[in-house]
Parts: sequence; C-alpha cells; structure tokens
Amino acid sequence: MKILVFGAGVLGSVYAARLQRSGQDVTILARGERLDQIRENGILLREQGQDEVAVTPVRVIDHLEPDELYDWILVILRRNQLEGALATLRANPASPNILFMFNNASGWTELADAVGSRRVVLGFPGAGGGREEGVVSYLIAPREGQPTTVGELDGRITPRLRQMCAIFEQAGFPAAISPNMDAWLKTHAVLVSPIANAVYMAGGSTHRLAETRDGLILLVRAIKEGLEALVAQGIPVTPRRYELLRWLPEPLLVAVLHKSLVSERAELGLARHANAARDEMHLLAVQVRALIAQSGLPAPAFEMLAGYLEPSAEPAEAGSAELALDWQPLIKAGITLGVGLLVLGRLCRRRKCCCCGKKKK
Repeated sequence: MKILVFGAGVLGSVYAARLQRSGQDVTILARGERLDQIRENGILLREQGQDEVAVTPVRVIDHLEPDELYDWILVILRRNQLEGALATLRANPASPNILFMFNNASGWTELADAVGSRRVVLGFPGAGGGREEGVVSYLIAPREGQPTTVGELDGRITPRLRQMCAIFEQAGFPAAISPNMDAWLKTHAVLVSPIANAVYMAGGSTHRLAETRDGLILLVRAIKEGLEALVAQGIPVTPRRYELLRWLPEPLLVAVLHKSLVSERAELGLARHANAARDEMHLLAVQVRALIAQSGLPAPAFEMLAGYLEPSAEPAEAGSAELALDWQPLIKAGITLGVGLLVLGRLCRRRKCCCCGKKKK
C-alpha cells in the first residue's frame, strides 16, 4: 500500500515509521529542520519503557506533486496548520483517500469543501509522545483506552475503513471504526481541552496537577460542562462509556484523576503534548467554547481553566485546595440506595419473601 504521511511531528513520525516497518510503502512530508533530520538519520523512535532507539529509513519529500498518486494520505497535523495543507491536497486530485487525524471540534464541512467529501475520512491517532534532539519518545494507547479510530462522514462501515484498520493493526496500532466520527471528535475535544488547560494551570506537569485539588475539581467540572453541552444539542457522547463522566460524583472522579495523573504515561501522553502544542490547544479551546455556546449552557469551570492558556498566566500554587468538593450528588445517591434497601427489606418481610420465594415462618 502506498501511503503518504502528511506531517512529520511526533505522531506523524510514529505512524510513518511503524507503517514502514510493517511492510507498507511509506513517504513522509516534512519541512525545515525536520526534513533534514529525516533525510540524514531516518526516523528515530524510542517506545515507552525501552532504552533502544529504533532507526527507520523513510522516503521523505518537502512538497506533494499534483499528479502523484497515493492509496492513502494520512494528514497528521495540528488543526492550526491545516489551511496550507488543504491547498496542497486540493491540488492533488489523484489520491482517492485522505484520512484527517487531528483535534477538531468544528465539524468536517471545511475538509469536504476543500478536497471533496468522497475523499474525506475522519480519524484520530491512538498514540502520544514528545520529541527531543530528533528522537521521538512515544506510547501507543491500549485498545480499551483510545485505539486509532476512523469513520466515514455518513457513518457507513466501508471496505476502505476495514482496509485501513487492518493496516494499522499490522503496524501495532489497535484500531476501531466509529459510526459517528464527528461526535467522537467533539466528545474528545470537550475532554482534551480542559485537560490541557488544567495542565497549564499546574505549570505544565500532570504530576503537579495530581497534587493540586483545585485543578482537579475544575477539570472534572469543565468536562461535565462540555458533555452536558453536547447532550443538550443532541450530539451523542461517543464512545458511550464517557457517559459515566456525566453521572459519576465529583469526589470520586477527583480521586480517580489524582491516582491516574501521577503515571509516566500521563506525563508523556498528556503533559508533553500540551506543552508542545499550546497554539493547537488555544484553537481547540476556541472551538469548544463555540460548541458550548451553541447549547446555551453556562461553563464557568471551562472558562476559568481556559484563562491559563495564555503563556503569561501564572500557574496555580502547588497543592492549591481552596475549592470545596461537591458532595451533594454522592449524598443523594447514598440516600437513594438507603431508601431502596429499606423498601427491599420491607418487601422481604412479607409472608412470601420477594427475594427467595419461600414463605416466611
């Protein structure tokens, strides 16, 4: 399969190298210093938990010829880098399948208008990492977490989606098909934008965020605000497991975040990307703000966190814990459970026990 990876950042490098090593015919489009690095040294990858640096020679180009045919073009860029890429892709009508893989909460109309809706496939990477001195350190998300996900604009499960998923799987990326990729991307955006802004609030570290209770509380509230805004507009929370974030009590979610954010995976997969892509996160916050505004619902926690997007904003004090946890939903759940058990107990005291069906002596 002849594949062009359009973009040689961290994720573009990871996908290009692993696809090449799996037997695909891969070209990567790069510019500037990154172009020179790949030409001279290939793509250098270090997987999380390993010391060895894998060197992968890949064909590299600095522009796309209008008549050059690729079976697939994977556009792995930041959303704020898209405008120039669309002009280049528009000038290349020969390639039939263009998979756009980046944060995007503003829909797909711009993509379809630029290159034609038949060529557009939506997707998102299932990996994260950072680059230092030309070496990309990375991790691949597990299947139960965030697999590399793709979808058609109309939700159909098509042969080309199955083909691309098989290619990803062969390269070691767990892959999945979403029947509503636009909703998937919007759901992802209302999760990722508050997470990045909370990282900035904590000075750029997930470890520090884990110990800053105010940041965790605002993060939980901002995520809930975003999810409620989606539901209010009839946009399904996708994947559905994220519905739990709407209903789980705030103290429980804060405790879960406190535990999960101290991991090396969180620092590599969340903090390093957020710190390297503040411009992308700024644009994503603008998109999420517009998405929430369309619902007409307030989002005070989201706005408080968004204030930390500006590089001049002072991080919160380490360990800041001025905000009070909202225990009311948990108390209500406890009361509901208690009433339910009381009713059940009364039913069981009837002459015929409702639980076991035996007559009470």
